[in-house]
Amino acid sequence: MENKLAIGEVEITDDNGKKVDISDYNGLFLLKSPGNYTFDKKGYISKTISIQGSKFILVEMNEKPLDLAEVIIKSSHFQSELKEVSAAVSVISENLIKSNDGINIAPIINSVPGVYMHNGTLNTNRITIRGIGSRNLFGTSKIRAYYEDIPLTNGSGETTIEDIELQGIARMEILKGPSSSLYGAGLGGSIQLIADKGLFSKQSLQSAYTFGSYGLQKFWINTNLGNKTNAAKLTYSNTQIDGYRENNKLNRQTITLASNHYLNDKNNLNILANFIDLKAFIPSSLNEDDYINDPTKAAFTWAQSKGFEDYSKFLLGLSWQHEYNQKSKQVSSIFASLLDSYEARPFNILEQGTNAIGLRTRFIQNTHLWQKDFQWTAGLEFFNDLNLLKTYENLYQDYPPGTGSVQGVLLSDFKENRSYFNLFMEAKYHLSPKFLIDFGLNLNQTAYTLYDYFNQGNDDFSGDYRFDAILSPKIGLNYQLGENSMVFATVSHGFSPPKLEETLLPDGLINNNIQPETGWNYEIGSRGKVVKNIFNYEISLYLMDIKNLLVARRIGDDQFIGVNAGNTIHKGIEIVLNYFLINKENLQLSHSNSFSLNDYTFKDFQDLDEDYSGNDLTGVPDKTFYSQLNLNTSFGLYAFLNYQYIGDIPLRDDNSIYADSYQLVNLKTGYSKELGKHMLLDAQIGINNVFDEKYASMLQINAGSFGNNTPRYYYPGNPLNYYASINLKYSF
Repeated sequence: MENKLAIGEVEITDDNGKKVDISDYNGLFLLKSPGNYTFDKKGYISKTISIQGSKFILVEMNEKPLDLAEVIIKSSHFQSELKEVSAAVSVISENLIKSNDGINIAPIINSVPGVYMHNGTLNTNRITIRGIGSRNLFGTSKIRAYYEDIPLTNGSGETTIEDIELQGIARMEILKGPSSSLYGAGLGGSIQLIADKGLFSKQSLQSAYTFGSYGLQKFWINTNLGNKTNAAKLTYSNTQIDGYRENNKLNRQTITLASNHYLNDKNNLNILANFIDLKAFIPSSLNEDDYINDPTKAAFTWAQSKGFEDYSKFLLGLSWQHEYNQKSKQVSSIFASLLDSYEARPFNILEQGTNAIGLRTRFIQNTHLWQKDFQWTAGLEFFNDLNLLKTYENLYQDYPPGTGSVQGVLLSDFKENRSYFNLFMEAKYHLSPKFLIDFGLNLNQTAYTLYDYFNQGNDDFSGDYRFDAILSPKIGLNYQLGENSMVFATVSHGFSPPKLEETLLPDGLINNNIQPETGWNYEIGSRGKVVKNIFNYEISLYLMDIKNLLVARRIGDDQFIGVNAGNTIHKGIEIVLNYFLINKENLQLSHSNSFSLNDYTFKDFQDLDEDYSGNDLTGVPDKTFYSQLNLNTSFGLYAFLNYQYIGDIPLRDDNSIYADSYQLVNLKTGYSKELGKHMLLDAQIGINNVFDEKYASMLQINAGSFGNNTPRYYYPGNPLNYYASINLKYSF
């Protein structure tokens, strides 16, 4: 098992090198006698264990660095090997996650071609995949995200992954392009966070302390509790930082429990619980003059009101897998989430409570059709969330400077009940040993009911709205060129419904004219190894045609409404190339690279009588490049050096202003040493932005100019900064 996913086609040999069995697609195998056995599969590190007696055992295998074609991925109903997936899927390994500072998820996400994460502060971010989501002004939208089977995307389509503790993540998988046939609403794609559920038959206690620039302090502690059939990891973390800018302080605490329980040879139960408590102040964006000359300041109104967000969040998910036989299984999950949030903004104060619940179940069968391998699955997903939303006046201007936000009278009081229902199926058919076809279909129905508890009589804007049912198909072809390379082609459909704020007009009316964004993706690609299997490569070329583009139209200072305003065309090429410069037992030096070239334009886009057709899509770089060197030695020394280039980014729909390109270099080095049989010491030091590049880490597109204020486009990125940490692990 790797990341607790079943691995099929593992070859098992005895002491004499004789093959005695091969694991089936559920990862099951049968050995007839005790002895020493070696488990081997391409893409994984071989493992030899001693098996004595007749019993149910679990064998864990780890993936080989850079060799991901054979790795089992979860971003598929079949948990397929990556080489059999006819879509652009990027795998972020645990090694890459740990090569960064452990504080900020953005540099990790930005290592993936075609994906760009704006990073204003640790709690102010926006993720785009192939340009989708770039027009969302605050936060991430039009992208699905899951923590195991728990949705991190709410009923309004808003996604938050930046508050998940990185120590609890074993791997990430990013599916680029429409994923609606898999997950329903997901025009840009999906992000799957795979939890670290601990190791079987191991018990350990580990803790670390990190400190650094701008008052950074982080403490975390976890424990691994495992026996032969159960594994669990419990993690607590506390992160505090004053921040580079004024009004930038953050305090975040998390508790994460992830566990895996093999009840018997037919039943497996996973449990995931996550609690987050966060209070973070918001400096907001700056105009060009302040960005250049005084980047540490906060936006004036946000500084005066001491704007902040303060929330508690709880996630819980249970996933049960039952194997009826060697060819059929059922996977069912139930999940729930709670949010209690209070956000003070200069223009008002938002009080929000959200309760969400859902379930997802699917039946999977591996059979034969016309004497050829045929896998199929069918299932359903239901999700409902209840949003309680109140806004109040912010009276900070009526009080002496330094007082900060003061809650005034009630301005609005809404309850929104939003639900969606997905029916889905997917199938994979092997036309020949080298050629397979896969196809999928998803039917989605989304609806919401709005209750207005503030206005009365004719002014009561309560009402119901149901979007038309959307059918999203996908078809893909996959051909194995040889033992180590493949090509694929795919056509897929996706959609994203409007989020909550986009469905409301300024006076509280329901916007009955607004429609979901929809689009088709056409893509060809290849992955594998070349030049005597030295270079691991991936390449994708795609074209997406997006209709009913949702546009945030500014109507006031930091206030917007949503409208459908046109179509966009997204064309691009993505390349990944990984290889070892040195690969010896006592020394490994690897080099990983990713590049994306983006050509995203407005095909037909008119807004407020202005025609922007043919212009570049705002908020997305025209090209990105990421390169990283990884050094590991047998005596404990290790180092990571990464370089990132972000191209020019249009700031306005008329393309009159672009943000300059920038380059960042980050360095991390450490030393790991065993202290006796049970203790491991790991010390690290790192420098971010080594060459002190001045850059905007997040951009506010189409920023307005109200009164005498100039537009505030820029969130200044951190200058050169450092961190250091000490990590102790005790194994029982």
